[in-house]
Amino acid sequence: MVSIKSYLIALSAFLPPLAYAQSGCGSLPATFTPTTTNAFLPDPFSFLNGTAVTTQDEWACRSQEIGALFQRFELGDLPPSPQSVNGSFSNGVLTVNVSDNGKSISFQVPITTPKTGTGPFPAIIANGGSSVPIPTDVAVLNFNNNDIAEQNDQTSRGQGKFFQLYGTNATAGAMIAWTWGIARIIDALETTEGHNIDVTRLGVTGCSRNGKGAFVAGAFEPRLALTIVQESGSGGAGCWRISDYMLNDQDIDTQTATEIVQENVWFSTSFNPWVGNVTTLPFDHHLLAGLVAPRGLLVIDNTGIDWLGPESVWGCQTTGHKIYEALGVSDSFGITQQGNHSHCALPSQEAPDVTAFISRFLQGQSANTSIINTDGVNNVGFNQSLWVDWNTPDFGD
Repeated sequence: MVSIKSYLIALSAFLPPLAYAQSGCGSLPATFTPTTTNAFLPDPFSFLNGTAVTTQDEWACRSQEIGALFQRFELGDLPPSPQSVNGSFSNGVLTVNVSDNGKSISFQVPITTPKTGTGPFPAIIANGGSSVPIPTDVAVLNFNNNDIAEQNDQTSRGQGKFFQLYGTNATAGAMIAWTWGIARIIDALETTEGHNIDVTRLGVTGCSRNGKGAFVAGAFEPRLALTIVQESGSGGAGCWRISDYMLNDQDIDTQTATEIVQENVWFSTSFNPWVGNVTTLPFDHHLLAGLVAPRGLLVIDNTGIDWLGPESVWGCQTTGHKIYEALGVSDSFGITQQGNHSHCALPSQEAPDVTAFISRFLQGQSANTSIINTDGVNNVGFNQSLWVDWNTPDFGD
């Protein structure tokens, strides 16, 4: 089990890159620049200075270091809480009002609540919509993430209400901006009456590009009890190193870092210098799962679409699962892969997995969430010995 102390410290993982020193964990040096090439997936259980992570408290600090690295070299800075957030609820719509440094924005979030029961109800924030089955006794908040940060193509850089507030030169890519927007939704829910939502039982989901964003939101917003990531591919559940290997060594047409930064504005421009040499980065997306830990996480993938990088996702997230194992919460992270269906169309055999995670983490019910399976032959080609050269500790209680 994870200690209360460690869990509370870990909640600070979403702080801006240099702010986590306030928790007593040290800080990421302002001058740090990655220089060491590492073909393996970076060790979750070693600090940048090489010191081993052997306890839960040390992991809490390591997770903050990882969060700072993601912000500085890939995602951009997540601003601290703004000066003012308030909301109102009327006719099934939550209006969120945000002010900071003399600028203000407002956005609206439709809420669909269950037709039966008295509430307050658990709820899932649908990042750009949802394509997983949500039980009828769970509310849905439809978050128009494009309103906060556009994602049409490269011309979307700096477009959206987040950038109206923080300026078009803000370092944040679209996904960090969406994370900020989800945090403001939760702020407004906490201070607004009438919506009948239980703010202690919130989840987030999304598919494809919006699945990438759901993963980042789950990693950096600790008030989310459950994150459901569907077919997010590279930049989400896939690891940059393995995706490059698929394309360059196996001749599989899959999305890589080099391609993705030309396609859209999900990432900070600070990521651009590294996409041609991702082995220099001191992190990869197995560590994104570590930022969600120990909270609920379900990664859903499609073995039938090479562009999504099935080998990359499976290898990346089964490696990330080792963090949950070290924390003693291995059944809080599920990974499932099925092919032979369209993108974002959930196969019937995976629907019970979604139900189980929602039942346990949002509805407080007993459910079997020990789910790790793929229909891909030989683990979709993933060979752990090529990617993991470190051991998984047992942090104990």
